[in-house]
Amino acid sequence: MIIDSLSTPDPADEPASGPARRPSRRTVIAGAAAVAGAGALAVTAAGAVASQAPARPASRPDWDTCLTIARAILVRDDEDRPLVPHYADILLKTGLPPSRGAAGRSGRKVLIVGAGPAGLTAAHLLRQAGHRVTVIEANGNRVGGRIKTFRTGGHEEFPAPFADPKQYAEAGAMRIPDSHPLVTGLMDSLGLRRRPFHLVDVDGAGRPAYRTWIFVNGIRVRRADYARSPQALNRSFGVPAAYEAVPAAQIVRNAFAPVRKEIEGKKDRELVEGWARVIQRYGHMSMYRYLTEEAELDERTIDLIGTVENLTSRLHLAFVHSFIGASLISPDTSFFELPGGTATLADALYGRVKDLVRLDRRATRIAHGDGKVTIDTVSEGRGAGPVQRETFTGDAAIITVPFSGLRHIPVVPALSYGKRRAVTELHYDAATKVLLEFSRRWWEFDEADWKRELEAVRPGLYRKYQLGQSPGDGSLLGAHPSVPKGHISAPQRAHYAATRLVSRDQPEAAGVIGGGSATDNPNRFMFQPSHPVEGSRGGVILASYSWSDDALKWDSFDDEERYPRALAGVQEVFGQRIEVFYTGVGRTQSWMRDPYAYGEASVLLPGQHTELFPHVRKAEGNLHFAGCHTSVKPAWIEGALESAVRTALEVHSAQ
Repeated sequence: MIIDSLSTPDPADEPASGPARRPSRRTVIAGAAAVAGAGALAVTAAGAVASQAPARPASRPDWDTCLTIARAILVRDDEDRPLVPHYADILLKTGLPPSRGAAGRSGRKVLIVGAGPAGLTAAHLLRQAGHRVTVIEANGNRVGGRIKTFRTGGHEEFPAPFADPKQYAEAGAMRIPDSHPLVTGLMDSLGLRRRPFHLVDVDGAGRPAYRTWIFVNGIRVRRADYARSPQALNRSFGVPAAYEAVPAAQIVRNAFAPVRKEIEGKKDRELVEGWARVIQRYGHMSMYRYLTEEAELDERTIDLIGTVENLTSRLHLAFVHSFIGASLISPDTSFFELPGGTATLADALYGRVKDLVRLDRRATRIAHGDGKVTIDTVSEGRGAGPVQRETFTGDAAIITVPFSGLRHIPVVPALSYGKRRAVTELHYDAATKVLLEFSRRWWEFDEADWKRELEAVRPGLYRKYQLGQSPGDGSLLGAHPSVPKGHISAPQRAHYAATRLVSRDQPEAAGVIGGGSATDNPNRFMFQPSHPVEGSRGGVILASYSWSDDALKWDSFDDEERYPRALAGVQEVFGQRIEVFYTGVGRTQSWMRDPYAYGEASVLLPGQHTELFPHVRKAEGNLHFAGCHTSVKPAWIEGALESAVRTALEVHSAQ
């Protein structure tokens, strides 16, 4: 899951053909074209000794620390050699060497706390190498961490989440970049079929169409039309005349040009040092500070690009975080999804080590030292079962729980000061999804489709919606004959009627496949599924995807109110008539309120990359630390897999 938190690319970002193609918007923002591709990760490093940085102000981080962060970004070792090819070989081919257990012992006894992708992968590698492994997982009915699919079937013990039992939708990770070789290689090695995820909506031939909506300041415009003529929308923000005719994407491109120059076209040692200079100069800045002080943008223009380019909710967070991560969300990056949901990957990882996993065991205390680790746990007492305590002992442990969760687990003796500070201060951001089920894929309709389907509800209804004369009391919720009965509750109808839109204008049919729309209403971003579910004529849309403060505002509503409010936000963009297909069933995920995640991901604050990150993944005696928060790819499965191989190597080499 990217971060899964960046807006849909604009048509102006389409790469030109040929070797001299123009960099995409997202490549420009992140300045990381050389990082995003697997080829860049496989560049051979010169292995030269670190050179001294130019003179710098005393307030900036030291050069060696900046080199450390640069190597983490590029996944290089201390001699600047690429690690990903070695990690891929271990993960996908050779595994770890056989264990050298002493006196007839079969390797080491290893405890792994957390059954997300990092924990499950490390467990598999270590067992293959001859170690004795136990995985301790707090959740009593599923594994996978922030890989979570609302679905029927799989390893979880969930009832059917939607009115149509064939439907599924992602609560967490929903797209996998082709620039992530470990996770794509792992999916292939496990025999999991993948197919394109359409970050940009496509036409019937699968070509980018850019027909999704931008709806802000009361102005609704297709993305393609905005790229061609941005004046009306830009003027609604009151931007200076110099920016009136410039699409938001181009403003961002221009703003980040100086940063891009530090790394664009660089290789080997020069690339590492270019990234180190970026960290040293900009690592203490928030996104807002960079845009105001470095790019010298005015407040109105920042409002424009924040709204259209999805920067608003993270303006206060580290510039470097967005600079690194946003390169993945670009027109020249392809994305994949897994038919049946991303949790099919968790199923496959779990299937390899299921006998090693102890569910319903929340770690409550960790003791380490003298070659031994002891972990106390407690069950959650689900159902009628009693709350139970259990203690596990081992020679070493891999801790994969987020630091926001580790904050509540006493560790004896105390961890180092740097590690304790990282556990205490590492920032975890909020993210919330609201998903709504519909009995037909209305977002793919043209006007002929709409007329046929609405007339099936009631003769003349198509025209009434066009004229804004349809009732707003919720009586037409789920009115289409295809909607299963009994799922729209009386409280939902009441909340819908209470929060209905005053204006019921009817835009033209969306006619989109996949892709996402942006709005300044509370929903913020909406995504349509890229593919239909086999055997079903309906679909589930991501009605609201929000982060940081935007997400926390959704978290205050209970479900019966959250779903009709989200429906109203979708209607404001796509029109009221979508209500007739609403089944009354929704699903929602707040990662900040999740008792196992403690937040979406470690989205760092200004300065935390250099102040905290060097301590995050450092081993403490026989305690090792994994999870996507220990990589510079937080919220991505690739970062979790990198950490799994790294810690498996640490434990294995320490025997």
